[in-house]
This record gives sequence, C-alpha cells and structure tokens, in this order.
Amino acid sequence: MSSGPAGQVTRSFKSPRLETTPRVPSRTFLRTVDGVTIDAAYDPGAESSGDLAFIVAHGFTGGLDRPHVRRAAGVLAREGAVVTFSFRGHGGSGGRSTVGDREVHDLAAAVAWARELGHTRIVTVGFSMGGSVVLRHAALYGGKSAGGEPVPGLEHEGRTEARTDAVVSVSAPARWYYRGTAPMRRVHWLVTRPAGRIVGRVGLRTRIHHRDWNPVPASPVECVPHIAPTPLLIVHGDRDGYFPVDHPRMLADASGGHAELWLEHGMGHAENAAADGLLSRIGGWGAAHAGI
Repeated sequence: MSSGPAGQVTRSFKSPRLETTPRVPSRTFLRTVDGVTIDAAYDPGAESSGDLAFIVAHGFTGGLDRPHVRRAAGVLAREGAVVTFSFRGHGGSGGRSTVGDREVHDLAAAVAWARELGHTRIVTVGFSMGGSVVLRHAALYGGKSAGGEPVPGLEHEGRTEARTDAVVSVSAPARWYYRGTAPMRRVHWLVTRPAGRIVGRVGLRTRIHHRDWNPVPASPVECVPHIAPTPLLIVHGDRDGYFPVDHPRMLADASGGHAELWLEHGMGHAENAAADGLLSRIGGWGAAHAGI
C-alpha cells in the first residue's frame, strides 16, 4: 500500500467559521491533502463545552453511519462537539482503504475542519484501525524528539491546524502484520486476496487498495514515544478477540510512563464492544486532559 507525506492541512468544500456560522448539526465533504473526498458530519454537542470537540475515528469496515459509531458519538456529545467521518474507501468517502497508512490524511482533514469551526481543544478518539491512526497522527503532526527537534520521518507542515490536544486509542494494534488470532487472519485474507477485496467491496462497503505498503509506515508502537507531551489514553478489553493484551501493554511501555492505560474487564473489540459507561468515562477524560 502506498505511503506519502501526511503533513499539509486540508480544506473542506465548505469553510464554516464560528463567527458567521451557527453551530448546528451539519454534513459535508472534506478534501484531503492527497485529493480524496471524505464524508464527514458535525454535531455541536454540549453547548457548555463550546471550545471542545471530539474527532471519532472508526475501525476497519466501519463508517460514520454505522450504529455503534453513532452511539459512541452520541455519548461523547454530552461533553462537547463531535466530528465523525468515514475513512477513505469506506461508506460515502472516496478513494480506497490503505488500512491505517494514508488514513492519517483523513483524520487531519477532520481535525482541521473542527478547528475551522472554532474549536480550540481537540480530542481524537480512535477504535481498532482508527486507534492506530490517532496514534500515528499525534506523532506525525507535532512529533518531537527528546531534544525538542522534529523526529526524522515524522516532521510535517501544518502541525498547528491539524494537531490534536489529547489522544484516546481504543483496541488498537501495537505492530503491523499481526496474525496471531483467527479474526486477524480473516482480516489479512480480506486485505491481501483479490477474492477478499471483492467481499470487502460488495459485502462490507469497504473498497481496499490492492497495493502493498511501500514504504511500510511507522507502526503505532514506534509512534507512541513521540506523542508526549500530548495526553494519551490507551483503552483495551481483556476479551479482545483481535489483539490480545500484550498490544496495549506494548503501547503503554513505549510511552515511557506518559500514557494512561485502562484494561477493561470483559470488554471485546472496538466501538461495538465499548459500553456507554466506558464511552462516558472516555469523554470525561478527554474533557479534563485536552489543552492542559
């Protein structure tokens, strides 16, 4: 699957401004820096938290209209505004899925749109594939070395408008090409085999790119050390059928003590398994940590 620089801030077809546009629910298309059209929606959420916005990044084969994504957005809207979108190759968005590589462009477009709407505190919340994307995005848009210099391969333009103020990664993998569980072996068949991509397109409304990554992007665990000082929360279920608990522990360890880790008893995988109570706690964490 192809890779490229993820750095320039994108613009939506509409450019709403807080000073001239009332905060009402709306839907539009965003255009990424590499020219892909992304289907996105905005919910103003809780009026008392007008400066705060959550950007929800769904899992592979998901989309902004999926019931569990809408449910998650509804719970987070109790704390602030919410932007949902469909990753490239999913739902009404254009392009083809690269399963976590160029999807950082899509998230950057959504973050930039929220800032155009006037939100000054942004929390990115990603599930599964989206969880890996929010980690990579946080490092790509403002990644710094211990000495304060941009990290080679992670420095990009447009960090100010596309940066996030807090990161929540739920059910994310720590490393690429994991095949240690039956569900992940099925995912790899879906992505790598022509027959699998047909099933993805026809049965799951997910159009998957046929090219392998070249070069292979930095993995989530490689990106995590460069997220600080941005607050980071890692959430994972102890009954996750896709990625066992060594994945979140690897991510937390890579943060050098910066990340907060929640291992949720009895929880399965991603947004489908995230109970309203957990989503409410995530919303509270984001409200407390964004922009501190």
